Amino acid sequence: MIYLLLGVAVLAFLLWPRRRNLLKGDGWRVAAGVAAIVAFAFAGYATIRGSWGTGIVLGVLGLWTVTEARRRPVIRRQVVHPPRDDLTLSEARAILGVSADASLEEIKAAYARLIRMAHPDVGGTEGLAAQLNAARDRLIKRRG
Repeated sequence: MIYLLLGVAVLAFLLWPRRRNLLKGDGWRVAAGVAAIVAFAFAGYATIRGSWGTGIVLGVLGLWTVTEARRRPVIRRQVVHPPRDDLTLSEARAILGVSADASLEEIKAAYARLIRMAHPDVGGTEGLAAQLNAARDRLIKRRG
């Protein structure tokens, strides 16, 4: 019986409200594992005491909690929407960080500087690279 009380105390310590940071990230997996151990302990205790129904229900609950603790979260990639066709000149200038009277060389230099940091191959995102491409194309089209 002392082990059951000790298990409940450990579970209460882990799930106490001021310790919410344990449940962030993969911390919920630790909590689910502890909950499974507690469920198995109570299932064993209930079965030893002759309460087979309660023991079976707690055992199934423990098995379900174990499977939840082992499951990794599904990471979904966000869909990258193509940039709008109606990108204004001021928006394109703001994206590239060039002035209204920027030359073609300044536009290309600003684009090259930014795409080196924002390209998906070097850790950037596809959406940001698409915005840079659209801004460059809009400003070059205005020039040509």
